[in-house]
Amino acid sequence: MDTTATDSTALEDDDTKVFCLMRVDKDSDWLRLFENTEVTIGRGVDVTYQLWSKNCPLMISRIHCAFKQREDGQWTVIDKKSLNGVWVNHCRIAAERAHLVCPGDSIRLGVAADGHNVEFDYTLVQRPLKDIQSFLSIPYKDQNKAAQVFKKPKRKMTVEMEPSTSSKPKLYRCSGSDKSTAWPCPLPQTEAQQQRQQNAKQDEITDVKADETPKDMDNLQMYSQNILVLREQVDSTERQVASLEGQAQESTSIREEHVRELQSQLETLRAKMDKMKTLENSFNEAKQQLEEQKTQQQEEHLKKQLEEALHEQKKVMDELALSRQGFEQMLLAKNKELQVTKEEKEKACAQKEEVVTQVTEVLENELQCIICSELFIEAVILNCAHGFCRFCIQQWRKKKDECPICRQAIQSQTRCLALDNCIDRMVENLSLEMKTRRQELVNERKGIVRPPTEVMVIPDEDAEAEDPVLVGSSPSSSVLSVDSESDPDYSQSSVVAFSDDSFLDD
Repeated sequence: MDTTATDSTALEDDDTKVFCLMRVDKDSDWLRLFENTEVTIGRGVDVTYQLWSKNCPLMISRIHCAFKQREDGQWTVIDKKSLNGVWVNHCRIAAERAHLVCPGDSIRLGVAADGHNVEFDYTLVQRPLKDIQSFLSIPYKDQNKAAQVFKKPKRKMTVEMEPSTSSKPKLYRCSGSDKSTAWPCPLPQTEAQQQRQQNAKQDEITDVKADETPKDMDNLQMYSQNILVLREQVDSTERQVASLEGQAQESTSIREEHVRELQSQLETLRAKMDKMKTLENSFNEAKQQLEEQKTQQQEEHLKKQLEEALHEQKKVMDELALSRQGFEQMLLAKNKELQVTKEEKEKACAQKEEVVTQVTEVLENELQCIICSELFIEAVILNCAHGFCRFCIQQWRKKKDECPICRQAIQSQTRCLALDNCIDRMVENLSLEMKTRRQELVNERKGIVRPPTEVMVIPDEDAEAEDPVLVGSSPSSSVLSVDSESDPDYSQSSVVAFSDDSFLDD
């Protein structure tokens, strides 16, 4: 991708208008947007432009954002899930979504740190390449390639070649048994200065990284890689110093200066290695402390949750105890009410039984027939005011025509419907057994009693002139009633029963 962009840059005319991100209030570090190429920006190594924040090293993510040109020539920016976001015209765009940008739009990477303005503030512009050539920043991968080409030796020489007299010597021959080894010449003064400047920049970056060690644990891997690179550089420098010290004493002042520079670089690299080891140890300690702190926080959080759960459980238990106490009180009150109701019901039942008993006694004492010892069935009141069952008194009168109680002659008998109704109403409140027994007696009496027969009343001898009166008759017999009022020895009419055949024979 970068090779294509570099080749296309070389073929472009200086008058060609190109898109770039112009840094606000600065005439350097402008970022060119190459056509038909995805331009990535971040602090990682696999990006087109590498940015490092001086105020906050973690302001820019490893792959912060990407710019890509569409088929219609317009540019879009995509936020690669950065920590501090991409702001277009002071509005943060959504992550992983292409956002259209136009010339003149303000594009900010990250946010403003404490007491500082936004460090990476750009404006999208389209200008001729020749006008902005000096302001453009070199892509990160092109810098790496240039550094690799710069470090690579231009050519190899054999030990048989003689040093040139018109210029500085390119190679030094080794004295001793190994004469086939050639060593590279010392770097020119300008190149050494550039290398020292690069080392100084690397020191600044390392210092910045060291300041952020407690904040970003992910940089430990990067520091480990830097340690490996520094070790390789130390080994290479030590080999160069050892080879130069092993040469003949007829070295020139340039070689001595080169040796001093290499020794200085070696000391610097060793100091860097010590510093990196210290940083690595501090990283490990900080990581261990963070893990212990995290574990302690988790334990405290779990302990707090357990305490809250126990408190909630205790609260629920208290509520359940109160509810249980309330239910027990309600149950006790209901039991008391039930007991009172039961007692009242038993008392009412006892009163009812007492009333029934009293009624039964009254019935047995006052409304009981003396002949059959049962309650009156079709009650009849005699002229002496005593009451009997109609059936019972009829059967009694067949034997004696006098009251069974007072022995007074029976002159008349009268049905008492009021007494019958009273007995029926009172029987309704008696037990089922007594009701059934009375009903059986009533049915039995109704089956025995036949329809009344016609009776003929025959007057006394003094009233022979009068015709006998036929009171009632039956198919089988007839009864004659004889009036004996004229005779003081008779208290009532004589009733004579006879059969129809005998009556007809007379």
